[in-house]
Amino acid sequence: MNPRLKSILLPAAAGALFIAVWYAIRFAMAEEMQFLLPTPGEILGAFRENGDSLARATLNTTEGALLGFAAAILVSMGLALALSLSSLVRVSLYPYLMMLQMTPVIIFAPILVLWVGAGLKSVVVITFLICFFPLVVNTTQGLISTDRNLVELFRMYRANKAQEIFLLRVPSALPYFFTGLRIAATLAPIGALVGDYTAGSSAGDGGGLGFQAIIYSSQAKYPALFATAAVTCVLGFIFVAIVLSLSWLALHHWHDSYERADR
Repeated sequence: MNPRLKSILLPAAAGALFIAVWYAIRFAMAEEMQFLLPTPGEILGAFRENGDSLARATLNTTEGALLGFAAAILVSMGLALALSLSSLVRVSLYPYLMMLQMTPVIIFAPILVLWVGAGLKSVVVITFLICFFPLVVNTTQGLISTDRNLVELFRMYRANKAQEIFLLRVPSALPYFFTGLRIAATLAPIGALVGDYTAGSSAGDGGGLGFQAIIYSSQAKYPALFATAAVTCVLGFIFVAIVLSLSWLALHHWHDSYERADR
């Protein structure tokens, strides 16, 4: 079978099997419990019925996710550079970064509401905190993992520190950076959803998908709740697809993984 055709048919068959199992489970459930598992058809009906509110909530969640994601990229790159340049700074700060990473971000939600208020600002901060750690950890690891022979070659030719950083260490760290970026891109919509769920606000139509999930849950609109989850999933795919495209543009000409894939 043609590999390209195979890559299309096999996922399509798996998807069809998944939907068939979904319907089978639904109809095997007791009638009074079937509302807990809406069918794909009922979920599509919820999309049509709640399209306007879901579209507005998606835009609000996307805004929070993008702002938090962008802030995490900027701050993590600066901090990773500082951590890589000084082992003293790295040894001093790295344990605290790991400690913060292990702290559930949801704990900060009530504090953030008090500090910056409910709504977009809190959502952005929560998204930032969730995206920040994989970015700074991976980028730092990339910057300090530069081939020692190349570093010595640069120093032998008397390259200054800025040349070593921007012409050697930063390009060498790009695969690590994009690995962290892919993880952060997956987490950004989740972070915005969690932020909206715990610290969001509907003031001025500012509620996002997390806020809509609270409303649908309280109104027992379970198909609409599943539709909200599907939109969040699609949003995550879009974020990751953009990052993968940027990664390909930056690396496919020279990085081994892309070179092998192209052969």
